[in-house]
Amino acid sequence: MRRPIIAMTLAVGALALAPVLAACTPGGSMSDPTPSASATSRPAFQTATPGPIAPTGPLVGTPVAVPPARWDALVADLGARGVTGAPELVSAEAVTFSDSSLGCATPGQSYTQALVDGMRVVVTAGGETYDYRFGTGDDPLLCTR
Repeated sequence: MRRPIIAMTLAVGALALAPVLAACTPGGSMSDPTPSASATSRPAFQTATPGPIAPTGPLVGTPVAVPPARWDALVADLGARGVTGAPELVSAEAVTFSDSSLGCATPGQSYTQALVDGMRVVVTAGGETYDYRFGTGDDPLLCTR
């Protein structure tokens, strides 16, 4: 007589667990609170931003004069790149960059995460526009993207 009771208990227990187990399988009957993302619906992971980042901070947009040492370094950099013609200043502004990339990160490169007071200088020369960034020193960084 004990066997039918044990069998009946197992059958009732299996019926009670059926909805819970069905919810654990793909396409289960219970609603899934977090949708699963497939590899095709998720964008590719990026290690760096796709282009220059606009600077932020209290100094953004503050027009400034370009110090002679920085202007000379910028002119020398353009000359080393084979740019002919005298550069003409389009804009020069004081900025606070969010890291040592000066808003012009290179993919795969690591940068110090710190606020960097500097400047952005845009010039034209030889019919092209050039976006230069300066951090705390006088070495120019040409932002090419």
